[in-house]
Amino acid sequence: MTAIKHALQRDIFTPNDERLLSIVNVCKAGKKKRNCFLCATVTTERPVQVNVVKVKKSDKGDFYKRQTAWALRDLAVVDAKDAVKESPEFDLHFDKVYKWVASSTVEKNTFISCIWKLNQRYLRKKIDFTNVSSQLLEESVPSGENQSVAGGDEEAVDEYQELNAREEQDIEIMMEGCEYAISNAEAFAEKLSRELQVLDGANIQSIMASEKQVNILMKLLDEALKEVDQIELKLSSYEEMLQSVKEQMDQISESNHLIHLSNTNNVKLLSEIEFLVNHMDLAKGHIKALQEGDLTSSRGIEACTNAADALLQCMNVALRPGHDMLHAVKQQQQRFSDLREQFARRLASHLNSVFVQQGHDQSSTLAQHSVELTLPNHHPFHRDLLRYAKLMEWLKNTDYGKYEGLTKNYMDYLSRLYEREIKDFFEVAKIKMTGTTREGKKFGLHGSSGKLTGSTSSLNKLSVQSSGNRRSQSSSLLDMGNMSASDLDVADRTKFDKIFEQVLSELEPLCLAEQDFISKFFKLQQHQSISGTATNEAEEMDGGTLSRSYTSGVPQTILSEKDMIRQMMIKIFRCIEPELNNLIALGDKIDSFNSLYMLVKMSHHVWTAQNVDPASFLSTTLGNVLVTVKRNFDKCISNQMKQMDEVKISKKSKVGILPFVAEFEEFAGLAESIFKNAERRGDLDKAYIKLIRAVFVSVEKVANESQKTPRDVVMMENFHHIFATLSRLKISCLEAEKKEAKQKYTDHLQSYVIYSLGQPLEKLNHFFEGVEARVAQGIREEEVSYQLAFNKQELRKVIKEYPGKEVKKGLDNLYKKVDKHLCEEENLLQVVWHSMQDEFIRQYKHFEGLIARCYPGSGITMEFTIQDILDYCSSIAQSH
Repeated sequence: MTAIKHALQRDIFTPNDERLLSIVNVCKAGKKKRNCFLCATVTTERPVQVNVVKVKKSDKGDFYKRQTAWALRDLAVVDAKDAVKESPEFDLHFDKVYKWVASSTVEKNTFISCIWKLNQRYLRKKIDFTNVSSQLLEESVPSGENQSVAGGDEEAVDEYQELNAREEQDIEIMMEGCEYAISNAEAFAEKLSRELQVLDGANIQSIMASEKQVNILMKLLDEALKEVDQIELKLSSYEEMLQSVKEQMDQISESNHLIHLSNTNNVKLLSEIEFLVNHMDLAKGHIKALQEGDLTSSRGIEACTNAADALLQCMNVALRPGHDMLHAVKQQQQRFSDLREQFARRLASHLNSVFVQQGHDQSSTLAQHSVELTLPNHHPFHRDLLRYAKLMEWLKNTDYGKYEGLTKNYMDYLSRLYEREIKDFFEVAKIKMTGTTREGKKFGLHGSSGKLTGSTSSLNKLSVQSSGNRRSQSSSLLDMGNMSASDLDVADRTKFDKIFEQVLSELEPLCLAEQDFISKFFKLQQHQSISGTATNEAEEMDGGTLSRSYTSGVPQTILSEKDMIRQMMIKIFRCIEPELNNLIALGDKIDSFNSLYMLVKMSHHVWTAQNVDPASFLSTTLGNVLVTVKRNFDKCISNQMKQMDEVKISKKSKVGILPFVAEFEEFAGLAESIFKNAERRGDLDKAYIKLIRAVFVSVEKVANESQKTPRDVVMMENFHHIFATLSRLKISCLEAEKKEAKQKYTDHLQSYVIYSLGQPLEKLNHFFEGVEARVAQGIREEEVSYQLAFNKQELRKVIKEYPGKEVKKGLDNLYKKVDKHLCEEENLLQVVWHSMQDEFIRQYKHFEGLIARCYPGSGITMEFTIQDILDYCSSIAQSH
């Protein structure tokens, strides 16, 4: 085994810088016995790597080759199978379990012991040794003879080093000096042993010779220790002397510390007294101003404001810890509280008096505004009250209860004042809208139902019968009457528009001025950020207070200051929205078309108010009123559509232009003039679409029900009127309807012409229909003249029945019939007559073409020419 070990070291491990420490001859358990060697090796270079290498003999020769290597750190378990009974079997657990059978138990134990020692020395991770005898796993190195046996491999691991060149050279020289070094190794080893013993003896004698020197050294050490003891004694005496000095210095230091502490305390006490005197001392002049100051003059108000600010600073001074326990501080704080309460009460009483006086003063000026459509100016009152703005802010910060009470009183007084002013203002507006007070009663100013005026109601009551009869009898007088009525409607509507605009223009600055005053006087921010959802309506504050909660005596407002402004505005101007709604209802009752004016004006004012502040009272109120106006506008459109459905036509007179078609023209013309530069053009466009579709449907419905006037005439005239209206007004959203109206007019004109013209040359038409039938059956056109019923003689006979005189007579009767069907307003008679002339000439050319093709060379022609037809038509038109 030793020879194999040396061979493996030389051939396999030395080239790889490895040293072989242990070897075991094994074969795999349970298989064909193929021997191999498991070797435990370490690398010669640092860091040391420990491996278990499987080596087997090559099949082609006697040399060995390295087959598999495992790192020792990958070994998890070494299982010796039985710790008591000797067995050559053992398992090594690497990535999988390898089962081996050693050639002898001694080799197995030696190999396992080597693995255990390598594990103890080089690996942090400890391998689990199972079923291994404890004798093999001794951690301490044994002594005596066993040391060389048990620890030989470990010493070899630690001490073995390869010879360097110098050492090899020395060994060679030594071996050359002994001739039998190679031939007799034992004699050479014995010689070396004798020389080593000689060297050991020389070393012992050298050590014994140095004992005298050691004794001298020990004596010197003893003398040094004595010197150290003497020095320690001197140091102890010095320490005792210094201890007394230290005690004296400590007493002096403590005395100095007490003096310094006393001085420091005096300085701090002086600083505290100066702080209290400087910050909690209120000047006598301020005290007098708070107790007796004049709150009516500007100078007195300024003095009171300065005194109140000084008092607030004294009360809000940040006291240092312990100040509030001083009796003098408590007395001063109580004095300040009494002054604050006394002045707050005096200020609140004075401002309440000012509020009441304002109500009386403004009431006296209402008479001069009762005739003019203007609202009283509150600017002087606001200017006087703004002098107290800083005092109100002081009151808000010091006594929120009285501040809140003043706020409520201001709202109560001003709401009653504004209610009188606004109601009188709207009463004047209603009177101006309706003319006089007596006429105003007819329009429901005092609850009575008034009669409707305006073009809408009058047009809705028109009947088709009266329209037709009057147009035929006295059209010129009616035109003059309608023109004056229309002018009257325009004047009334313009007057209403101006009054409504004046109302809004007066209300807007009034609300803005009051809101600005409330913000400045009551110190409420209008443009602060708002958290949460703002309320749209004010809660009832009669007999109550603004919503608030108290934490440690300091009011915490639940509502934001912006919401408080809006609530105050709603309470003060609670009558504006109902009055505006009443005025809108009156305007709608006077003339439903007034809703167009109101929609435009209200939209503009809402847009202006929202640009200033979308959440303000004015913006919200006008927005609510705009909803009512929009609802009235939609109702106006719905009523017009409903009236179209309810239109009845006369069975005895011709229809003409339907009333709702004329109404749509009037509505569209009026709307275009009103909405020229309006912000809510989209509302009008939607109304246009609804109305025009309803007009189209109603025209077709009336045309289908008409008995006196042909359906095509009703459709043609009304759609021509609609097309002309849309072309004149150029309404962009109705371009498709304009094209549709034109198409319907053209289609029904053509249909009416064909239906009315019919077959003016009836027998001739029947003759040529027979000719066309023969051609359709396959007879050639030039052979038709050989048919008995359609020969040349028959053709001449039919043509003689229609001389020019008869043709003219038939055309004259047709003209009278068309004139009876058409109305005069649209002036379509000549258009229709010209279309009939063209249709008659087309038929004439058709007949001539058939004669030329079916009777070629016969010389047969009609009794009249195209020029005759043109002359007949022109003569008939001129005669009528």
